[in-house]
Amino acid sequence: MDKYKNIKTFRELVELEHGKIGSTSRNEYEEKAQTFIVSEMLKSARKEAKLTQQQLAVKSNTNKQYIAQLENGKTDINLSTLIRIFEQGLNRKIGLTFL
Repeated sequence: MDKYKNIKTFRELVELEHGKIGSTSRNEYEEKAQTFIVSEMLKSARKEAKLTQQQLAVKSNTNKQYIAQLENGKTDINLSTLIRIFEQGLNRKIGLTFL
């Protein structure tokens, strides 16, 4: 626990646990974090639209298992598929920001 005693910010904690930006460990952490965020956004949008996974799958021309895997962060997604799920399945637009 002593290694945490001087940690004051979340950013410092992430750096301690996963290394500096650009390191392999940090890149893996960031990728998993982004996958989690997308999966939670998808799940939230689907529930807000009052759709089941099966209904969303039909509307977006995918299958229920794929939607479930996406919502659980168990699979990668192509950008074109993500856009189709949100636009056709959920009637929402996606905006991307590159940092």
